Amino acid sequence: VRLQVQNVEKPLYRGTFHCFQSIIKQESAFGLYKGIGSPMMGLTFINALVFGVQGNTLRALGKDTPLNQFLAGSAAGAIQCVICCPMELAKTRMQLQGTGEYKLKTKNYKNSLDCLIKIYQKEGLKGINRGMVSTFIRETPSFGFYFLTYDCMTRYLGCEAEDSYVIPKLLFSGGMSGIVSWLSTYPMDVIKSRLQADGVGGVTQYTGILDCVRKSYHEEGWRVFTRGLTSTLLRAFPVNAATFATVTVFLMYMKSEDNLPECEPGPVIHQPSSL
Repeated sequence: VRLQVQNVEKPLYRGTFHCFQSIIKQESAFGLYKGIGSPMMGLTFINALVFGVQGNTLRALGKDTPLNQFLAGSAAGAIQCVICCPMELAKTRMQLQGTGEYKLKTKNYKNSLDCLIKIYQKEGLKGINRGMVSTFIRETPSFGFYFLTYDCMTRYLGCEAEDSYVIPKLLFSGGMSGIVSWLSTYPMDVIKSRLQADGVGGVTQYTGILDCVRKSYHEEGWRVFTRGLTSTLLRAFPVNAATFATVTVFLMYMKSEDNLPECEPGPVIHQPSSL
């Protein structure tokens, strides 16, 4: 977020690792966890919603085809925007608060919840949903590629329940899915961050998505749309590897429990090739 929204005329950070070092040096290690309350509150519901909607949509579509995987993922991405947008708004505002300060001189927000309450009191529902359209444009195709990539990777690697290497394969498939999904719509994430950070200092720069795209490109060129990509991809692989592997292993375990006869002493897992 800090790399995406920093002033090009007076940049604070030269790149991902300089940003990382500067935050620790100027704000201590706790500076790296600014805004953590928002994801902690929202990600549980988001993941439950995403995987639930994707699974049910795929069943409703009938056939397990690449197109249906993409459509089911896109539907899941679109619906979770309702939670994702306010969550990321609070996260963005909290991460930008006290930039470069070891001890905050002025603290606008106590925490993520306080941030959302104050935004609502000042701007109403419109303020809480700032960046909703850009979030929708980013998340809908992104989650389509997310689930499609995971399905293709697990089929290609032959992830079977009885395979002794199934966990590493699931982790790799999940990590690659995260990278592909972020690469597919990353420029829109830059725009979303800029729109949600707009007005933090009391000055509003952009009137909307197209205005933000036009001004950003005019001032900084095409490279502006790749700002912060390195840090995003470094985060995306382990996060999504853990997420997908955990969900898949849990569902495989639950399915084996459901198929277990009442008098059988132990489960025997027989999974189809398609996870």
